Order: sequence, then structure tokens, then C-alpha cells
Amino acid sequence: MDRIRVRFLPSGEEVHGRPGSTLLELAREAGIPLSAVCGGDGICGGCRVIIQEGDVEATPTTLLTREEIRRGYTLACQTKVSGDVEVLIPPESRSEGAQILLDQDAQRFRALLPAEEEDISYGHDPLVSKVLLETPHPSLEDNLGDQERLLREISRQAKGPPVQMGLKVLQGLPETARKADWKTTATLALRAGVRELVQLEPEDQNRNFGLAVDIGTSTVVAHLVDMASSRTVDAEACYNSQSQYGEEVTRRIIHAERQGMKSLHDAIIDDINRLVTALVSRNTVELKDLTAIVCAGNTAMQSFLLGLDPSRLRKAPYVPAATCPPPVRAAEVGIKINPRGLLYTVPSIGGWVGGDITAGIIATGLHKSDQLTMLLDIGTNGEIVLGSKEWMLACSTSAGPAFEGSGVRSGMRAGQGAIEKVEISPQGHVHYQTIGGTKPRGICGSGLIDLVAELAKTGIIDRSGQLKPGSSRVRENNGLLEFVVVSAERTDGEEDLVLSQADIENLLRAKAAVYAGADILLASVGLRFSDVERLLVAGGFGNYLNREHAVLLGLLPDVELERIRFVGNTAIMGAKLSLLSAEALEQAEQASRSVTYFDLISYPDYYDNFMCAKFIPHTDEERFPSAAEKLKEAAV
Repeated sequence: MDRIRVRFLPSGEEVHGRPGSTLLELAREAGIPLSAVCGGDGICGGCRVIIQEGDVEATPTTLLTREEIRRGYTLACQTKVSGDVEVLIPPESRSEGAQILLDQDAQRFRALLPAEEEDISYGHDPLVSKVLLETPHPSLEDNLGDQERLLREISRQAKGPPVQMGLKVLQGLPETARKADWKTTATLALRAGVRELVQLEPEDQNRNFGLAVDIGTSTVVAHLVDMASSRTVDAEACYNSQSQYGEEVTRRIIHAERQGMKSLHDAIIDDINRLVTALVSRNTVELKDLTAIVCAGNTAMQSFLLGLDPSRLRKAPYVPAATCPPPVRAAEVGIKINPRGLLYTVPSIGGWVGGDITAGIIATGLHKSDQLTMLLDIGTNGEIVLGSKEWMLACSTSAGPAFEGSGVRSGMRAGQGAIEKVEISPQGHVHYQTIGGTKPRGICGSGLIDLVAELAKTGIIDRSGQLKPGSSRVRENNGLLEFVVVSAERTDGEEDLVLSQADIENLLRAKAAVYAGADILLASVGLRFSDVERLLVAGGFGNYLNREHAVLLGLLPDVELERIRFVGNTAIMGAKLSLLSAEALEQAEQASRSVTYFDLISYPDYYDNFMCAKFIPHTDEERFPSAAEKLKEAAV
């Protein structure tokens, strides 16, 4: 069969494929990440491209206007090629976009908790350590075998659990020890209650680095750590390449069920390896010096990482293959560090509350706290933990990707050119701030919260989120109202940046899911938001969130703003704590077993709670006195 040529602009990448292939499939083959929230089912409209020339067969869709179709727009997932084609990918469809922004708290590796309030310190006992040995030479009087001789010296110099070694290390031991005149460096790794002699090197080899990795649904963040000094050397991040198979976890699981999980496994491994390459090349670190990696992620992400079947996660009773997988060789899953280096995962709590939340617990010290604390991790999956050192409850809500700028017409992730802050003057003028100070390319999660809150404050939308005609920026498009945020000539693209009625409803559904989940979790133990002494908001999203706007919308409860604290990327913090402290990893394992999982769907009034929370800020104004007062002032 003849192959056809497809050229993608503006990058100029070319790929050859078979007639009948979709443009989305060919973009994936070319390594071009297209936004595809729905995983290619043709229902999100994120993979819009423009046909410059060539023959295609496009399935009709209501997601494109007549004007867009006239200009050559089509959905890549619904367009098959029948000849050579040249395709332009507009800025709003490019998911690689710009540099990922690493939140400052994650880079500094500390939660925003005063030391005097919480003792969240853990002993310095890295999962992998190096010990310099000067082992006595064998003699007729001291004729122990080489293995026993080395293990005896290790037990003298490095107290801890028993040490064992594998066959490969044992096979090389006699020659390595004698060539080094018995002056060697032993690399010891904690594994299943013992210390494994991972490798034996001649002379003093004290360079020992590890990686802490947060495998998020949307982004992957990696920190390079010097395990000897506990110093964070560098950080790097990228978008999760699995997003081409669906923005939401359930979409990816469905893809794995239909197509197999190899593509999803390979995607996350490739992402991690690219981050590793960037970090070691920038810091003159050799791969052999990377002896450990600790990953924290939701249960599905950890399943994809380890090649475990995730299909049962979306079917009752939502049981994963493992919540506390054992350490494995990183090379077994394809991660390119020291060939004998180990991969650890922070244990999950259940099918829909993963290791990223366990990491958040130990990073914030929630499991040691005397105060009633709620930890909200706001992202594609909204996970919530409530409790103290006495008890802990957790639940998960399906918030969707709106908070990360996905599933929204002009939405984008928090990268260069994303509108992150918005104000609307009484006269209707829109003032905005973009990440990097460049021309706007789209609106990220924090900008969306600001925008909808400002629309409510200025009366451009009502309490149900409906746009009102009358504003010069509100217009009709295909029978639906939309708000023009930035006109095309002021953007980095060729189209106006808009917020449609569907976008507003999408965001209100997401905020309602989070608030209703937190409210129900409290109600299940007879508590209210007023009883919560600390409300910790985790994730990079929280670092840029306007607390007043989040309360005004009803995403966060109407409590004293001093109670609400943004604690940064607690997943990467917890992964790093685990890397640097066996005690921290042990406490993570204990915490994961101690948390009681609460199933929101089984709660009898869940749907009613959710529907009430879809209003701005809520149908029950008494829950939000300060927000209700501001909205009344706006109405006047």
C-alpha cells in the first residue's frame, strides 16, 4: 500500500503513514503532542487543526462553526488522510506549549508550615547510601569467604538491617576487591526489610544521587537530589505525554483496555527518561551515580509506571493490583539510571486516592498534627484528606481537567503566555497578567477562577453562571453566549480568547465536585468547615490561586483566610522525604494503611450536595456570608 506524506506546521515535522489514518494518529507517530482531552473520541474539540492543502475525509462535527470550517479547521481525531497533506497546528491545540513552571515551594522543598507549629522532621537515612570500606586482607588465620568478609566489615561500619547481595555482585566480588586492594565502596539499598548490596566499586566513590518524581496526570516533575548532603541539586518538568490518550485518568484506562497499556507505559517512561537526561547533562552527573528513584502519583499513574493492569480501578469495588508495590530495579520498567538502581513508589491509599496524597500527608505532617486539618489536592482528580494524628479519612472527586486549563475553549496549562490573573473594572475593562509577561495564548486554571469570579462580581453572569446579554464583550456564537476576554489582534494566535457558556458550566461542575466532596467528608463524621483548624491547598495550581476569588465562587469554604494555606507540590516533597529518609517512607506506608477511604458515590445525598454547590457560591447563602455580601454589592 502506498504511503502518504503529512507535514505538520509550524514545526515542519513530517511523517509517512497509510491512507485512512487519522491526523491525530499521525501526529502521535511524529511525536507531536496535540491536545486531546477526550482521547480521540471527537467530543472535546481540543485537537483542532487547519488543513493548508491536501485531501482529507472529515467526519461532520458540531464542535466547529461554519466560519471555522470555511477557514479549513477540522478535528484531527475525526479526519482521515487520503493523500499528501499539509496541516497547521494553531497555538490553542499545541499541548507542548511552553516551559512548565515549577512552583517555588517545590523547588525550596518545604511546606508553608512554621517549624514551631509542626514537627515534620524525619531522620536522615537515605534509601540508598554508600559506605567506604577498608576490609582486612584474607589470611590463614582469618580465612572467611570473600562475601562473609565483606559483610562483616559492612556490619562494623554501617549499623542497620542485615545485608544481602545478589549473584551478579557476588560473581564480581573476588576480582573487584583484590584489584582495589580491599579498599572499596559499597552501595547499600533498603529493600524489603534488609539492605541489599547493590554494587561494589573500587576505592572511594562517594557520588550518590537520587530522583524524586511527581507523576501527575497532567505534568511530571523531577528533582535531582544529592543523597549524601540532602541537597536538591536541580529540578525539571514536562507535560505528561499520556495526555494524547486522554486528559482524564478514566480515558487512559479505557485506552489501555481497548489498545493495551504499552503505549501508556512507554509514554510515562519516556517522559521520566527525558527529565533524567536533562538533569544529569546540566549537572555533570553520570547515570551510574543515580542509584534510586522515588515516584509519587495517583494509583493509575503508578499502575502505568509499573506495567500493572489498571482496568479494575474504574469498576466496583475499584481494587488496584497493588497499593504498596515492592522496590524493583528501575531498569526493569525501562528507566535509565544505574542499571542496578532501585525504583520505589510512595504507597497508595486506595483505587482513587494514590501515593501523591500519601506523600502530601507526610510532607505536611497531617498524620502527626494535633489540629484538625483538611488537605485539598486540587487537580484533574480532586483528592481530599481530613483528620489529625488520631484518625484520617480520604475521598476522591472527579473534578475534571478544567482547573488545569483543559476542556475549556481558550484554556491552557500554566505555561508561558497563559493568563493567570484577571480583573474586570466596573466599566467592563478586562485587565490581565500572563505568565512570562508575553502576549496571551490562553487561560490557565487560576486565571479561569479569577475570570469567573470577576464576571460574578460585576454582574455579567448570574448566580447560576449564566451570561447576561448587554455587556459589550458578551456575544452570541452559534446560538450560545460567550465572553470575549482578549481580541485576536492582542493575542499570540489568530483567534479571540473567549469564555463560553459551556466553559463556565464546566468550571462550576469542577468546583462543585471539590466543595461537595469536602462537605460530605466532614458531614460523615459530624463536622463542619468551621471545625477545620487548617485548610491546606496542595498542587502547583494552589500557589497562584486568589483565595478571595476561590471563596467567592464556592470552591473553598467561607472561613477566615488565615486558615487557608497553600502548601505547594506536596507530592514531590513527600517523594523527596521518602528518598532521603527510610523513616519517612515507613511512615508513608503506615499512613496509607491508617487512612479510611470514604466512597462519595455511596453517600445518599451526594447528588443533591453536588447540585447545590454548582451555584455561585452555593444555593445556601448562609454558608458563604462574606461572598454573598460581595455579590449583593455587585448587584447594586
